[in-house]
Amino acid sequence: MNKPSNNIQIIDTTLRDGSHAVKHQYTLEDVTRIASALDEASVYGIEISHGDGLAGSSIQYGWAKYSDEERLSVAQKVVKKSNITVLLLPGIGTREDLKISIAKGARIARMATHVTEADISEQHIRMAKEMGLEVMTFLMLAHMEEPWKVLEQAKLMESYGADVVYVVDSAGAMVPEDVKARVGLLKEKLSVKVGFHGHNNLGLAVGNTIAAIEEGTTVVDGTLGGLGAGAGNAPTEVLVAVLDKMGYQTGVDLYKVMDAAEDIVRPRMLRPQVIDRSSLILGYAGVYSSFLLHTFRAVERFDVDLRDVLLELGRRKVVGGQEDMIVDVAYELSRKKEK
Repeated sequence: MNKPSNNIQIIDTTLRDGSHAVKHQYTLEDVTRIASALDEASVYGIEISHGDGLAGSSIQYGWAKYSDEERLSVAQKVVKKSNITVLLLPGIGTREDLKISIAKGARIARMATHVTEADISEQHIRMAKEMGLEVMTFLMLAHMEEPWKVLEQAKLMESYGADVVYVVDSAGAMVPEDVKARVGLLKEKLSVKVGFHGHNNLGLAVGNTIAAIEEGTTVVDGTLGGLGAGAGNAPTEVLVAVLDKMGYQTGVDLYKVMDAAEDIVRPRMLRPQVIDRSSLILGYAGVYSSFLLHTFRAVERFDVDLRDVLLELGRRKVVGGQEDMIVDVAYELSRKKEK
């Protein structure tokens, strides 16, 4: 086990990952209230982007109610202490999106790729560093590869200039031993910080985050009320409370972050953020959490069992960007059902 740091930075991604759970329909008032509350609570970073990153608003990923620029503009007016953060997926977000984000107050950029595709992030990482941003990188669906492969890809991101490399449990499919194996190896072999982002499809988001911290992670993610794709994320307010009890320092005001979750975010949820059978099967099958709402639409159209669709998607090891496969699988299952 690596020696854990006593100081933990929390990035709240309610206004990015939480966007999936509200069908990307945050209003500007939502952004203002949530960003203001998080800033008052003193979280390290407040991530604001479409659920699939800058420029993600599309027929493929879901149309947002307002543009990235409009959401960042209202956040810029109320965020005084925290760092405005944006997420970019190479192939979707561009240099122009980053420039607009900086003009609207962004100080941290997070570059996300599939766990085997770190090489496509090089120009984006170098570009963001040249623009003066702190750069954090995401290796998504990290459960799909063995620890040595995750390390191989993490080393690429480190060589491109990343300040932090994240192990990302996009499917909520990991158990603590999986997290420790990956985070521990990265912490041992990298010279940059290691981060962790977890989803709660198996009910392990907080436990996995603690496991990551015990292996040396110093930057972790959460969302208010756990709002996010699938069964959601590690709830920021729960993380703060647990870390405080364990003697870690986050700098986050527990009462204020609890109030933000209870009074602002929970009333905004379209459905309770619980581990129901659909969320649970996401984690069990190891499928990208943001696929859930797309799958709901497909199974309604083709009258098949959502669990069968997700298990097949997991068997095929689909990744972000392959949302069209959801319809293909649902259609194929419906044809088999007819026979």
